[in-house]
Amino acid sequence: MRAFVLSAPGECSVQDVPAPVAVPGEVVVDVERVGVCGTDVEFFTGEMAYLHEGHSSYPMRLGHEWSGRVAAVGDGVDRAWVGRRVMGDTMLGDGVCRRCRKGQQHVCEHRQEVGIRGGRPGALAEQLAVPASSLHALPDSVDAVLGALVEPGGNSLRAVQAAGLRAGDRALVLGPGTIGLLVAMFARAAGAEVHLMGRGENSLAFARSLGFEHSWTEDTLPALPFDAVIDASNAAHLPALALDLVEPAGRVVYVGLAGRPSRVDTRTLALKDVTAVGILSASPGLDDTIAAYADGAVDPRPLVAATVGLEQVGAVLAGERPEGARPGPKIHVDPRRG
Repeated sequence: MRAFVLSAPGECSVQDVPAPVAVPGEVVVDVERVGVCGTDVEFFTGEMAYLHEGHSSYPMRLGHEWSGRVAAVGDGVDRAWVGRRVMGDTMLGDGVCRRCRKGQQHVCEHRQEVGIRGGRPGALAEQLAVPASSLHALPDSVDAVLGALVEPGGNSLRAVQAAGLRAGDRALVLGPGTIGLLVAMFARAAGAEVHLMGRGENSLAFARSLGFEHSWTEDTLPALPFDAVIDASNAAHLPALALDLVEPAGRVVYVGLAGRPSRVDTRTLALKDVTAVGILSASPGLDDTIAAYADGAVDPRPLVAATVGLEQVGAVLAGERPEGARPGPKIHVDPRRG
């Protein structure tokens, strides 16, 4: 089969590789859509921390935001999965440690991460092998595009849930990228008044086109009381600003990651009686995200700017916008496209 292979920072190619086989407990999926993520870009540049911590190494096959159809199952897997449309959890715990036994496989110390960690090949290929236990079935109303947006959506939904938003609350989302806009969509669905803060006028204009008229730069942000602030950015100074901006007894949620250490003053955290929460993974939010997409409570399709083939992935990772791309922040890949 054809697969996108990253062999070193900035070095990649589409190669013919052996097709996966459904070993016991696993399935093989015909991949239909894959999202290109900021994590993939960090592997392309060589900046991703896992490379320096020994959790990942080149050559590697990227792709963890995916949807497809089950083509084959291994021994011990219910054959009813064959032909079903699915997406899959990125985080694959060892299943035996204390964290996994508590249902927290997404923080298992020995976990694999599809297309990211532990040598588990990703979905930027015509086929993908994953454990059957990681699968989540997609209803007919969740198409391939939405299916490949479930994983980033799960992170975003969990961030909104951690913010404890109720109808009428005012929320500020820092960073109008894919995760930030998904956070804004889920916060709006929860009944909150949503504000977004970003840097570039193009991204803020796109946010306004989605109905988020309260979109600001750091210089124009109004002095309003925010019940919750969700940092979905990669700016090292914004975690501290989030704490400064949130109302006393409010909640701050950190779902973005900066490329260098960020600092918060825990004296401010304590004296304002603020609850701070970190979000690592979509895992606990996948089913609720699928349900929100299925019933139309959240529709993230406008975030997808273009869909390309495997041959164009390298250019996308290098920062090129596909010709004719719409203004959204997300690029999808159809591995079957020539």
